[in-house]
Amino acid sequence: MECKKEQNLKSCNCSYHSCSRKGICCECIGYHLRNRELPACCFPGDAERSYDRSFEHFARLVTQKKV
Repeated sequence: MECKKEQNLKSCNCSYHSCSRKGICCECIGYHLRNRELPACCFPGDAERSYDRSFEHFARLVTQKKV
């Protein structure tokens, strides 16, 4: 399967510009799950920019109806 990195970058909201996984979703998801996190695309912009991508932060946002 061919990676569609350029196409993925159009909708990637990750604000960490030097990330080597940016646009390579399969690597991004694997990395974050290993660290008990979710990737940037699961968070609204203001929450993503906090760089707190933990499951717990996501759960708080869901509880607050922000996701």
